[in-house]
Amino acid sequence: RDHCVTGVQTCALPICRMNQLEQLSRKLKYRLSLPLPGLQAQMKMAHLERRINYTHSTIPEYARMGAVLILLYEADGVLKTCFIERTQYDGVHSGQIAFPGGKKESSETLEEASLRETEEEIGVRGSDVQVLGQLTSLYIPPSNFLVHPFVGAIQYKPDFILQPEEVAEVIEISIDDLGDLRYRGEKKISLSNGMVQTPFFGFQGKTVWGATAMIISEFLEILESL
Repeated sequence: RDHCVTGVQTCALPICRMNQLEQLSRKLKYRLSLPLPGLQAQMKMAHLERRINYTHSTIPEYARMGAVLILLYEADGVLKTCFIERTQYDGVHSGQIAFPGGKKESSETLEEASLRETEEEIGVRGSDVQVLGQLTSLYIPPSNFLVHPFVGAIQYKPDFILQPEEVAEVIEISIDDLGDLRYRGEKKISLSNGMVQTPFFGFQGKTVWGATAMIISEFLEILESL
């Protein structure tokens, strides 16, 4: 079999021909089939009240099922993912930064829901996404959603088409910046029942906190283990 030289090592030609997204996807697909970091990783980015109360809470049987997608792609040689900024509306997640996703319909699986919602919200065709696996589900008490995060990759830079009723903006972020400690901090955030001190990620002037930050935290532990 033909081989090529990379430094002092050799590798089979099909591997060498992989771009960086394909290489990352291959590693992630295998890693996501193994036991996940889970709650301990999520809780690193949870606010204090949640860290105190979560161990004493249970997920209600009537929780609504939802799914989100961490979409990976390459643009100008840089590995990236994206968030959405939700529009302002009369609801608990108004204006917040999130991964694309939403409520599961009764006729679909959670994976299908993550792809359908992503296509509806930002115009990325679900059929073009290679789903690599799933992270640990996360219950969100204010909206009563049990969210299931999926990780997927697309082999081209998407041309985003926003659903104007739900999405105000798409925020693209490199995977390197996602894990850069310079973009983490702690601040007070105003909630309907008062102020809360919380860890957060700060990307492009946007504050990413709560469930989305907790999902990122577990995803970063996965990346660090590759």
